[in-house]
Amino acid sequence: MPFVRIDALGAGPERLDALGRAVHEALVEAIGIPPNDHFQVLVGHDGSTKSLLRYGDYLGVRRDEGIVYVAITLRAGRTDAQKRALYARIAELAQAYAGTEPRNVFVVLTENTSADWSLGHGLAQYALPDGEGVPLS
Repeated sequence: MPFVRIDALGAGPERLDALGRAVHEALVEAIGIPPNDHFQVLVGHDGSTKSLLRYGDYLGVRRDEGIVYVAITLRAGRTDAQKRALYARIAELAQAYAGTEPRNVFVVLTENTSADWSLGHGLAQYALPDGEGVPLS
């Protein structure tokens, strides 16, 4: 159950949709989430003082106005190898679908526990008290 937020500088609806598809397909392929487990917030920023993104050359990666920030919140349990595969696939598909250079794809994962999710009705569907929660996907 990942929750994804994608922020991109100078991105209109078509580019945002392409980036969303890239990230979702990478999540399905690299860590095996179900295809219908699709929760995303896609935000384009115009670069004005009301809507801008900042970036730098940290760790020697030269980023520019093509920057895309991908924040993924998901339940803990993936291996480092799965995470590395996910990052690589996101960068690959972002380039293929949205023309985003891999150096401009900044991804951060935030892991939490099953009790940290409510998918509606005020329930913690992954951590129901009777043990009937949904397994890790």
